[in-house]
Amino acid sequence: MQASPIKFERFQHSQDEECQQRIIAAKEKLGDRLVILGHHYQNDAVYRHADYSGDSLKLSRNAAEVDAEFIVFLGVHFMAEVADILSRPDQIAILPDLAAGCSMADMANLAKVERSRRELAKLFDFDEVITPVTYINSAADLKAFCGEHGGIVCTSTNATKMLEWSFARREKVLFFPDQNLGRWSGHKMGIPLEQMPVWDPDQPMGGLTEEQIRDAKILLWKGHCAVHQMFRPQSIIKFRNEHPDGIVISHPEAPFEVCLQSDYVGSTEYILNTVSAAPSGTRWLVGTELNLVNRLAEKMKPEGKIVQFMSHVVCECSTMARIDPQHLAWTLENLAEGNVVNRIHVPPQEAELAKLALQRMLDAS
Repeated sequence: MQASPIKFERFQHSQDEECQQRIIAAKEKLGDRLVILGHHYQNDAVYRHADYSGDSLKLSRNAAEVDAEFIVFLGVHFMAEVADILSRPDQIAILPDLAAGCSMADMANLAKVERSRRELAKLFDFDEVITPVTYINSAADLKAFCGEHGGIVCTSTNATKMLEWSFARREKVLFFPDQNLGRWSGHKMGIPLEQMPVWDPDQPMGGLTEEQIRDAKILLWKGHCAVHQMFRPQSIIKFRNEHPDGIVISHPEAPFEVCLQSDYVGSTEYILNTVSAAPSGTRWLVGTELNLVNRLAEKMKPEGKIVQFMSHVVCECSTMARIDPQHLAWTLENLAEGNVVNRIHVPPQEAELAKLALQRMLDAS
């Protein structure tokens, strides 16, 4: 074993093609000791090396089932945390670049969540009245908060089902960090918008009146995905004017007005499956992250399907894009030499509570 890890500086200025070859060589050397999980939003330069690919729910299941010693996640920080929580204690979860975070996850930090819980406890017993539900796009400590307070994790695939689970137990839901997913999921259940007010953690009592809080079914945390928030109804109107037979499909992290004007709304897996199963010759406008849309467009070309990106501006997950060939090559070569770099390890007590919330989701899915 090397005395110290290989320094990243040796890879920083390497050309992508050189890194590709080094990644392949390191993967071969590591063999079945390594598994690479890749999220759909990841760029092709590293996505091509994923052993398993999918959305958050699918990759969560992969993380819980794989046998490899090393689980390298091509995604962002919270995804690697989930891999660490759901994998065995002898397995090691790794994120090639620790700077690959999630701005939406950061919008619901635990200090603000705890303060909000104390404020709501002035009106009623929090653990008797409210089920905390967190989108999987959140930090491990927030998942642990949900585990501790009888709550659950959800994904864009199963959010409505997890809300049903929650309402079967308590009267209200505190949903974080993505208000768009929470609003759309509640709307699908027939909950009026006025019963889904936005809770602003930077305002006293969330910026709401006591009456609004008591009347609410879902308190929507003031948070959003910076990528999906860029989509606009005007893009859909323009598309329909130019292509009356075109079909619009969007991710539920998009604004409510975009989802309302879409023909289909669903997770990344749902988007991929729906477009893939469509008749040849159809034209699609897709409202989700750019890398996924570009990859889908290429895949559909042989079938005569046209896939267009919804926004006129680039909507790429910039933090996920930090996982580049240079960081992946550096990570894998270190592992091949016996050095673990950028390990993601959730503290045991936090992991136990977070796993409780995650397991509730997996059991209820």
